[in-house]
Amino acid sequence: MNAEQSDPRTMGWMIGSPPPSDKIIRFSDPDYFSFPKLRWTVCHFRQLMPTVNVSRGIGAPHPLQHNIDPSIDQLTFTPLGGQEPMTWAQSLAANYTDGIVVLHEGVVVYEYYSGCLNDLGQHGAMSVTKSITGLLGEILVAEGTLDPNAKVETILPELKTSAFGDATVRQVLDMTTGLRYSEDYADPNADVWTYSAAGNPLPKPDDYKGPRSYFEYLQTVRKEGEHGVAFGYKTINSDALGWIISRVTDQSVASLLSERIWSKMGAEQDAYYTVDSIGTPFAGGGLNAGLRDMARIGQLLLDDGVMNGVRLIPEAAIESIRGGGDKAAFAKAGYALLKGWSYRGMWWISHNANGAYMARGVHGQALYIDPAARMVIARFSSHPTAGNSANDPTSLPAYEALAKHLMRQKTVH
Repeated sequence: MNAEQSDPRTMGWMIGSPPPSDKIIRFSDPDYFSFPKLRWTVCHFRQLMPTVNVSRGIGAPHPLQHNIDPSIDQLTFTPLGGQEPMTWAQSLAANYTDGIVVLHEGVVVYEYYSGCLNDLGQHGAMSVTKSITGLLGEILVAEGTLDPNAKVETILPELKTSAFGDATVRQVLDMTTGLRYSEDYADPNADVWTYSAAGNPLPKPDDYKGPRSYFEYLQTVRKEGEHGVAFGYKTINSDALGWIISRVTDQSVASLLSERIWSKMGAEQDAYYTVDSIGTPFAGGGLNAGLRDMARIGQLLLDDGVMNGVRLIPEAAIESIRGGGDKAAFAKAGYALLKGWSYRGMWWISHNANGAYMARGVHGQALYIDPAARMVIARFSSHPTAGNSANDPTSLPAYEALAKHLMRQKTVH
């Protein structure tokens, strides 16, 4: 089913008062987050489950200037491993794009919405959330509130006997922890589903015997291998970091994000996190936000953490992320399409000529920052396949082609 055929409006999900019984989506449905229902769900999490708000405060939004470049749609590139060129416009449908905003020099040069999303809506950021959690962690490290070399057990005694206990904060931030945990979404028996059950805010079945919150689950994680040896992409690192952040600041990640960034960057909408049964925000994937506000975060990072002359993020935090992590440790994870990349502070660092880095989430969520091109791309999608290896062959060359296009335009002007 292609993007047009699976459009939630075409499918008729949740339309009507009430919707027809076969068009209703409930959180209790086992397939509420499976394609094609996924394409409606990603814009409506707070209709399905408990959430906690991330306030934008009461200040005026930071206005985004528009200077739309209609030539972008016809920009061509060749997908990785492909031979036939594709246009930018074609790539949007190929990747089941719900919305994309491109900023160049802080100005909106491209904006597109489809499916369940419009400019007033919010969308699940999925694992882009991890990078926001990592950014908060890097801010606390830069400010001296969090010691990157501290053992996790010294901050969270509850994790002393878990795999996290003897890991350092930096190893958690860079996901070089040795954990027995599988995050293969294609495997119905993977640990990620047990973790999802623990974080499920709905009442557990009477015969349920597992952990009942993120906190409870993290205490059960066992060690596999040694810390600091190899990169291993595992969501539980982000929630361990979220717990660490909450312990040292006495605030949830939702509250801290509002206080430090969301209420100060001129966001136009509140954001929100999904939560578990005891109200803990899902620091590894629960953030939902408006698309332009995600672009604002990218612009804030592009501008070295300064907005309107006011520093919101310590320069050292941004330098830590941009500098990248251990390439050799990253290479051990075997990402065929990300050769030469690294991972630092829960951000993906390309180490390409432009110094691009990004936040990535399942089903095609992305926040791509290209310092050399002065470009930010914020994208929300609902691709049928969770893993980004399904859209990277199209997305990555499209982003690089757009960067070249914008840099050429700047030279011409």
